[in-house]
Formats: sequence, C-alpha cells, structure tokens
Amino acid sequence: MRHAGGYDDVISVVVPAHNEAGWLAGSVRTIADGVRRRGTPFEIVVVENGSEDGTADVARGLRGEVPELHVLTLADADYGRALRTGLLSARGEIIVIFDVDFVDLTFLDAAVARLSAGPDAPDIVVGAKRGPGADDRRPFPRRVVTAVFSLILRHGFGLGVPDTHGIKAMRRAPVQPVADRCRFGTDLFDTELILRAERAGLRVDAIPVTVREERPSRSPIARRALRTVVGLARLKLALRRSAR
Repeated sequence: MRHAGGYDDVISVVVPAHNEAGWLAGSVRTIADGVRRRGTPFEIVVVENGSEDGTADVARGLRGEVPELHVLTLADADYGRALRTGLLSARGEIIVIFDVDFVDLTFLDAAVARLSAGPDAPDIVVGAKRGPGADDRRPFPRRVVTAVFSLILRHGFGLGVPDTHGIKAMRRAPVQPVADRCRFGTDLFDTELILRAERAGLRVDAIPVTVREERPSRSPIARRALRTVVGLARLKLALRRSAR
C-alpha cells in the first residue's frame, strides 16, 4: 500500500544516544514531526548506551509525547553496538540511521525513494561525505581523517562506495542477517556492515550529503585514528576468515 507521503513501507529510524541529554529531545521531535508529515507509519528506536547525564531519563520521558518512540538501553558506551542493537530490533521494512546531531530529512526522502525504486533498487544507501555533490563543512583535520580512512577502505578492502560512517538507509530483510554476523563495535560497526553487505552481493549506493560539525568530536582525533587503524587490521583478518 502506498501511503500519503509516497512511501510504500513502514520506516524505522534508529538513533544511538550516549550522553545526549541536551540534544535528544530536539532530535526526536524533529524526526517524529518530519516523518509524520510525510504520512507514513514509523517508529523511532533510541538506543541509549552507557550515558552518565540522564539521557535515558530524557528518552523515557519522550515516550508520552512521541508514541512511536521505543527506548533500548545498553550498560556500556559503544556506538557500534548501539547501532547493531537498534538495527536488529527495528521492525520497519526500511531502516534509517541518524545521529542525534545529524538528522537530515532531505536525505531520508532521497534514500527512501531510491530504496523504493523497484527490482533494481539498492539494499543500502549511504549518506556520503565525500565524492561529487558532497559538502563536508567539518574542520580540516576531520576531513583529512575521513579522506585517509576512505582511501584505506577503497584500496585495502575494495569498498565500492565513498563512505561507510554516518547516516544511511536500508531494507531490513536483506540487511538484518548481515548485521547479525557483524562482531565489531565502537567505530567499526558501520564499516563492517557495509563491507559484509558488499561481499554478500547486496547493492550499496551513495547519496551526497552536506555535513557540519554541530559540536566537537567526543574523542581526540589522534586517539580515534590509532584505534581505528588497529581495528581495521583485525577486521581484515575477520573478513578473510569469513571468506574461507
């Protein structure tokens, strides 16, 4: 059935949240109001993970205002595990992943339209911070890290799209089994998901987005870069074992 907003499928919006007490309510309201105006049934899945600032209380308090909201809680702070948990818990035919500080309803419209384009539609659409049409307005050091990371993935792993991190949309049926096989958390869940999806024969497309730094990064860039390099080496070995 085609709904009033032009979407054929129920949408799940997954939002990881760690120490987001000051941001979460505004983001959830923006998502709920925006998707509601598009006339399609939806749910919002907030996955609070290891917060120490009352984020879980804010999330639970929003349930009376936003009946479509579901709140999951993890004991430890782990962005990747929160994404995996939300993705596997989502019930909509289409799953959209937003960050609390990056909600882009224009991307949602474009991605859902592409996912609904018929038998040749992709299974996953990534919001690309790099490539033609993308506009990355974050500070220069973060852009450099993203560029180097993308080069490593393209030449070292054969990645077929410009980006793996950040906002994305996907079809639940083909992607949830891939997510269930992912074992890396923290910074690398997104990357493992997209690489495993490509290796499983799923089609992954990219839509350029405009991205700004609404607040400073939660962890120092140098520390995160080192952690990611070590993680990529482990991921390479894990993917090789899976291929065997």
